[in-house]
Amino acid sequence: MQDNIKFSKELSGKKTSIKDLLIFDIPVHGDSRGWFKENWQKEKMTDQKIGLPDFNPIQNNISFNAQKGVTRGLHAEPWDKYISTGSGSVYGVWCDIRKNSPTYGKVFTHVIDPSVAIFVPRGVANGFQALEDNTVYTYLVNDHWSPDAVYSNVSIFDETLNINWPISLDEAIISDKDKNHPDLKNATPIEEKKILVTGANGQLSKALKSVFKDAEFATKEDLDLANNLHNARKWNDYKIIINAAAYTQVDNAESKEGRKTAWSVNAKAVGELSKIADKYNITLVHISSDYVFDGTKQEYDEQDDLCPLGVYGQTKAAGDLLVSNTKKHYIIRTSWVIGDGNNFVKTMQNLADKNIEPDVINDQIGRLTFTDDIAKGIEHLISNEAEYGTYNLTSSGEKSSWCDIAKAVYELSGKKASMISPVSTEEYYENMINKLKKKAKDEGSTYKKPNISPRPSQSSLNINKIEKTGFKPEDWQKALKNYIDTNK
Repeated sequence: MQDNIKFSKELSGKKTSIKDLLIFDIPVHGDSRGWFKENWQKEKMTDQKIGLPDFNPIQNNISFNAQKGVTRGLHAEPWDKYISTGSGSVYGVWCDIRKNSPTYGKVFTHVIDPSVAIFVPRGVANGFQALEDNTVYTYLVNDHWSPDAVYSNVSIFDETLNINWPISLDEAIISDKDKNHPDLKNATPIEEKKILVTGANGQLSKALKSVFKDAEFATKEDLDLANNLHNARKWNDYKIIINAAAYTQVDNAESKEGRKTAWSVNAKAVGELSKIADKYNITLVHISSDYVFDGTKQEYDEQDDLCPLGVYGQTKAAGDLLVSNTKKHYIIRTSWVIGDGNNFVKTMQNLADKNIEPDVINDQIGRLTFTDDIAKGIEHLISNEAEYGTYNLTSSGEKSSWCDIAKAVYELSGKKASMISPVSTEEYYENMINKLKKKAKDEGSTYKKPNISPRPSQSSLNINKIEKTGFKPEDWQKALKNYIDTNK
């Protein structure tokens, strides 16, 4: 049995001076025959009290070091490592070369024997010096080596790192390759993992671009959500997927072709994104809708059971259920979204400009949700590492009907609110159908019944949960005024 093993009775973990670099004491049980340890035990080590992230290791590597003084590194790769030794001990050295890291350039050292493990996050350069003959150095990684990946190195001879190697580098055994790495000042930083936003041409994505300036935005042309998503990207390079893509043609979703597309985009593709997120330890942010409810309650919170009315709502509810089983997820439930694109407010503005006096539904109640609020709310949850789960996110303020909002738009556009005529949902669609029948008769064509999806009469979402995280959405009436002033 090795005499120098520091036996620990309890598994424990603690932070180091490098962000996300963690050190663990591992219980080692020994007797005259030798010793035993659980080098990697997912359930125990990823417990919140221990603190190891569930980094999904997929490969185990072993470095055998025949002689004391073998020195390797400093190497940084685009994957995480979990390091320990099977025999012998090493003097471990780590240098943070992650782009934009708050501890960039910081160095941490620690002796590793079989009772110690180190979690090394992606982009932290890793090196070690064997302190004994026949040292077995073992490490788990969560990606396979690839010739296309970006690797970086830092010289073990860089005096600015102030590394106190136990064995002089003049006497150490070092490969020619490791002797020629650049100093820290000339090293290539490892890029951060990326953020991917789907649905790049939608209203929300345009607002997300102002908040997530370095994110990658994918349109339906360059990321086919319905086809072979698993091979569409090198997913291990991503840390967050914001799924802002959806089939939102509510009425057309009731048609044969629309139904197929809605299920494909809003459910099937979301399920594939969920699998990808779990496999590659990605946080999945998914945009949901008030249409997952039937509108029979005055207000809905995050715990209410899903009970959609139409096909669109059913597919969105299915997507929510799939995402809710993802380990790292935020479901952002919104209503009545207004942003840079075609929407209800712009329609009312155009009608006001033409002095048209429209009929507007007065028995559907909710709140507008401005895309700036959604984008800022998502950023708030991510940056503050809020608890994963579902969050209602709408603009704040009084509940209102579509008719109330239309009147507000007309007044802000310099028109009279009295130009708006309130009608019930039933009356609105009855009038629409009668107009279509008359038009068909006048043109001598065959009347074709339109697709009409049922709408929830109550779309009000309780936003107390997200407000408790410290995020306060803007009052919709104030946001509406700013929106109209900007879009005149």
